[in-house]
Amino acid sequence: MRGCRPAGHYAAGVPAAAAPPSPVTVIVGEEEFLAERAVAAIVAGAPGEPDVHDVRAAELRPGELSQLTSPSLFGGGALVIVRAAQDATKDVAEELATYAKAPAPDTVVAIVHAGGAKGKALLASLTKAGAAQVRCAPVKRFAERLDFLRAEMRRAGRKADDGGLRALLDAVGNDLRELAAACSQLAADTDGVISAAVVTKYYRGRAEATGFTVADRAVEGKLAESLEQLRWALATGVSPVLIVSALAQGVRGLGRVGSAPRGLSADALAGELGMPPWKIDQVRRQLRGWTPDGVARAHRAVAAADAQVKGEGASAGYALERAINTIVAARADH
Repeated sequence: MRGCRPAGHYAAGVPAAAAPPSPVTVIVGEEEFLAERAVAAIVAGAPGEPDVHDVRAAELRPGELSQLTSPSLFGGGALVIVRAAQDATKDVAEELATYAKAPAPDTVVAIVHAGGAKGKALLASLTKAGAAQVRCAPVKRFAERLDFLRAEMRRAGRKADDGGLRALLDAVGNDLRELAAACSQLAADTDGVISAAVVTKYYRGRAEATGFTVADRAVEGKLAESLEQLRWALATGVSPVLIVSALAQGVRGLGRVGSAPRGLSADALAGELGMPPWKIDQVRRQLRGWTPDGVARAHRAVAAADAQVKGEGASAGYALERAINTIVAARADH
């Protein structure tokens, strides 16, 4: 898979525990979690108790690298982490490339580079100089994420079947940091092979989170539950557009059922409102506590969220949270 992997030392982002770090290692790629893990492995594997210097390349001044890589006055080595190497000035980039050709004894240097066109010449120079390389490309494909999860389970000393891995992706989403944490939690809290049934039981509230659940809790006035379901839904990859659509349907349902004749049964109203009888009964229960003015306020809140989610706002999550708060307040304000 495409993960964090130098030849012979890493597989799927899992460092080999016995491999000592090279004098100079370049960590390349956009996947921050894997890059952080690679840096942590180098720090953990550095011999002795070195002086640790964690710096950003853009903040390094010409000549400072030689100071950072010098042996400690107390006889210990040095560990230097240079982050965002693509932002290094021309002079500092040349110093890094020159250093890689003849690294100092008892010193370990980790250079983190985002990849891409910026700073490409520095990468080529470091590779030519013999620096080890760890690639941390984004894990985008479904099969790659499954490979990542398998490796995480091996890392935790556990086994999961394919159904369990797929269920975990459904429950947690695609963020590698969250997936790694989920594997660790499942490994600690469950026994036996981790199957779909195990994952579903462990994450049952999270896996069931949908836009309609968010909307139902909001129109029922359950603010904490609605916000919790919103965060879970977003974390599991539910589109903000679908969530705002569900909120709109929920609020429209309040208006339509609320204005319908109360004496008619749900079956009698189903054809007129274009809603199944069970849904009409559900909305009638949800209408308790609502006034026409409150429903109008909720309509306006959803319309504003819809515009923000579709491009006018900077954060879809914030827009949805604000809409939910307004909807719940509109129900309570009567």
